[in-house]
Amino acid sequence: MGGIVGASKIKRALGLKSAKRLMHKNKSSLGANSAATPSPSGSPHGSVNSPRIKRPLTSAEIMRQQMRVSEHSDHRLRKTLMRTLVGQMGRRAETVILPLELLRHLKPSEFNDAAEYHLWQKRQLKLLQVGLVHCPLIPLQRSNSWAKQLREIVEASEMKAIDTGRNSEIMQTLCSCVVSLSCRGANGTPSDACHWADGSPLNVHIYLSLLNCIFDAKDETLVLDEVDELLELMKKTWPILGINKFMHNVCFTWIFFQQYIATGQVEQDLLGASLAVLAEVTNDVKKADKEQVYAKILSVAMNSIQSWSDQKLLSYHENFQSGGAGLMENILPLTLSATKIIHEELSSFEVMKDGNEEEVASTGATGNRVDFYIRSSLRNAFAKRLQKIANVVSSEVEENSSQTLLRLAEGTEELALEEKDKFSPVLKKWHPIAAGIASMTLHNCYGLVLQKYLADVSTLTNEAIEVLKRADKLEKDLVQVVVEDSVDCEDGGRAIIREMVPYEIDNLLSSLLKTWIDDRMKRLRECLERAKDTETWNPKSKTEPHAQSVAEIMRMARETVEELFEIPVGICHELVMDLVAGLELVFQDYISFIASCDGNHPRPSTSRGTQRLYIRLNSLYYILSHINSLDKLLVLSPRQKPLVQKHESNSGRYLAVSTSFFGHALSSIQTAIQHVSEVAAGGSRIFSVADHDMIEEDFDSLKRVFCSCGEGFIGEESVEKEAETVEGVLGLMAQYTEQLVEDFSIVACEVSGLGVVGSGQKVPMPPTTGRWNRADPNTILRVLCHRNDKIANQFLKKTFQLAKR
Repeated sequence: MGGIVGASKIKRALGLKSAKRLMHKNKSSLGANSAATPSPSGSPHGSVNSPRIKRPLTSAEIMRQQMRVSEHSDHRLRKTLMRTLVGQMGRRAETVILPLELLRHLKPSEFNDAAEYHLWQKRQLKLLQVGLVHCPLIPLQRSNSWAKQLREIVEASEMKAIDTGRNSEIMQTLCSCVVSLSCRGANGTPSDACHWADGSPLNVHIYLSLLNCIFDAKDETLVLDEVDELLELMKKTWPILGINKFMHNVCFTWIFFQQYIATGQVEQDLLGASLAVLAEVTNDVKKADKEQVYAKILSVAMNSIQSWSDQKLLSYHENFQSGGAGLMENILPLTLSATKIIHEELSSFEVMKDGNEEEVASTGATGNRVDFYIRSSLRNAFAKRLQKIANVVSSEVEENSSQTLLRLAEGTEELALEEKDKFSPVLKKWHPIAAGIASMTLHNCYGLVLQKYLADVSTLTNEAIEVLKRADKLEKDLVQVVVEDSVDCEDGGRAIIREMVPYEIDNLLSSLLKTWIDDRMKRLRECLERAKDTETWNPKSKTEPHAQSVAEIMRMARETVEELFEIPVGICHELVMDLVAGLELVFQDYISFIASCDGNHPRPSTSRGTQRLYIRLNSLYYILSHINSLDKLLVLSPRQKPLVQKHESNSGRYLAVSTSFFGHALSSIQTAIQHVSEVAAGGSRIFSVADHDMIEEDFDSLKRVFCSCGEGFIGEESVEKEAETVEGVLGLMAQYTEQLVEDFSIVACEVSGLGVVGSGQKVPMPPTTGRWNRADPNTILRVLCHRNDKIANQFLKKTFQLAKR
């Protein structure tokens, strides 16, 4: 064979770099060759010191060096072949059973020692056993007598080397066994064809060992420039190994792929070469006969490529961090091509797969598989990011799930950005909405964590609000990515958005706000019930002449409104009205309590003229003024519009028209004020002349209440004007009973037209005018009715038959 020249067509076709050097014999090789081989002229002077011109290595010599076969072993092999073919120059190479010929022709004396020969002999016998018994091309029954004898010979060789002499009985038996087993036909009859190394998977393993020789021994990431000639040399083994072009392409694909992994996955050219040859395999599989051997080799190779690629791509965020996007561009088409062959071609072959049919089928075809990679990798990346953040947070502060959620939202946005900028441009070649799928996956991953967090949130806190607002921003950002990535889709990305389980932040906030309001209303009602049980209507202090309970209730009400609007979220009108309704019920209940304390209430009675009446009225006006303050808070809130209603009192004296959220409460206050302000206040009240000073003092205090606490509603002049009538009645209450009887008799007769009442003449019953006036006989009569003395009782009984009080 001549020297190798010229550039490699195969390397150019596969996009491989040139090794930029030719292989030459080194000095040690020359020395060994000179010592073991006579010079061409037969001269005894061929030695290491003989000057010789270096020449390029032949393809056979390169092959020997690549397979690390010593020149001594090569010499023995050549000598054996020469002995075998003596007188048989027309014999086909595939009919030569090489291990058997080596055993027949090589003697122990040709080895360094007996141990080396024994080891070598066992290796040849094992090769025969594997090729003829374990991996035969034509299936073999275990009961076959030739196979049984061969196994016995191999077992015997384990202890010591067998005699391979020409006249050795065991050698003759070995030859008979080997020839009979290798020359079997399909029906078991003898055949001219010889099969000893073409059974699967032995033939593939041998051929892969040969293909490994194309890689540079000094840099295994490089392919030798002499690869074209080496492959031509290997092609000569196809008849012996039962290899064809289709099987060669599968093995060639695998050898580049395997070398890429074996050399540390640093040379992407090897991966590219594997992909280039795989394209030929894809074409081959459509033409190849559906032979089980080919299908099995193809299945093993494709499933192995797919399995390795899956491990990378199912966590591509972890495996392709620094500059890995370029590597993905080679791995993705490689695994997708393998997947396509498995799904579309191998499914029609009758070949047992590796038990992963269901797993392969579950991921679908090319588009679905990329979809599966995106979802899986992002789930893995999200889980690792969550674990990392949780560890950091737990080391910095006491367990704080809110901080974890906030940092996780930030980490999720970082993942989405990395995906969009780094990986989606690559993935988009095989999946039109890769970024959209990624955003949807991250959205759902964060949603699950958020859902778990909210399960432990029972009340509204600043931390929970911050988490929800951050989640809302994250959701909007991720949805925007989906929308942008789905512009060219027929449905505009609606299918993906339907997969995104919405966070419903507004509903969550509304629910938490309602819970917060309910909690505040519960506290107010508890305060009200305590007031009903404990209120004695004593002033809170000299400067605060109202009940202590009303101050507590109104303080809590104001704090509730203020705290509601301090919550950093938008407050809808419906929630405000829920709060108003709750507050109004509390106010009305308390107002009713104030108004009802003049009856049979378990608390100390509010008898006429006592300080408690004054405190109750002050408390009602205290509520009135604070409702006005609450209205201002609600009206001035930029997030709300006031509910405008009209409230008019029966007399029109206290409230004219009010723009208020608490219309019903205001109406109740007006009614209660009128009720409590009635000095007569029913037939159960009785007075004596001695009570006048106390009542007058209370009335003066009452006027001050109307003038001060009623500021903004009733003017001082109005109070004085209204007080004139009452002061007239108070004047009547200061008179002695005899004077009242005399005045009443005179006025009653004058009104009735009788003039002066004579002796024995009956005083007429005056008409009911409905007006209070000290000159009105009906008013004087009412004062007499409430007078607590004997004279008044006798007069009323004698004159009008009114029973004793």
